Amino acid sequence: MIKPVVNLFFPKVCYACHSLLDDNEETICLDCRHDLPVTNFHFDNNDSVAKVLYGRAKIEQGTALFRFEKKGIVQQLIHNLKYRGHEEIGFVLGNWLGNELNTVESYKPIDVVIPVPLHKNKLKKRGYNQVAKFGEQIAKALNAAYLEDVLVKITNTKSQTNKGRFMRWTNNEELFALKNMDAIENKHILLVDDIITTGATLEACIGVLNHAKNIKISVATMAIA
Repeated sequence: MIKPVVNLFFPKVCYACHSLLDDNEETICLDCRHDLPVTNFHFDNNDSVAKVLYGRAKIEQGTALFRFEKKGIVQQLIHNLKYRGHEEIGFVLGNWLGNELNTVESYKPIDVVIPVPLHKNKLKKRGYNQVAKFGEQIAKALNAAYLEDVLVKITNTKSQTNKGRFMRWTNNEELFALKNMDAIENKHILLVDDIITTGATLEACIGVLNHAKNIKISVATMAIA
């Protein structure tokens, strides 16, 4: 009796297209789920993510759940996740990708999942790291540890959305630091983020993580531009 009343005053909408959700739908409507531009990189052994980082950072495996297109439904989802407080989107996408990676042999050896961190000031302002739920669900699916106290961001920067590739690369030098290094030594790490564009942020994180002994690093993101 309560649920219909709640839905009447606070209707559930799809975070991709804003249409009303049916009772059997959660977060993303079935039409949008069908239309989402999945990459299947991890199933097809596609090296598109590795190519973005080629010559700059060595990774074992790399994947992205979706292709990112401006004004597309993936952009709408990530915007709602990052700026409108809808953390459940990260939960859904992490569960989606995590369950898929759990069926791929090359991702089963993952020991640790680490999110690209936010600076403490931005984290305080936003209230959450948009990658956290995504990473937590992937870690759960892979039976891996989720560690957010290893990689830290030490410099607070403005959004890099409108900056060119060279400026992005420059601004990501020495932005990150490593703590509790012994927690990741001799481990296979999965580094997770929301979008990979130029790869500058992931490159910077990988460079810092490589200070730990005998590690392997793979990458997974929600989307690739």
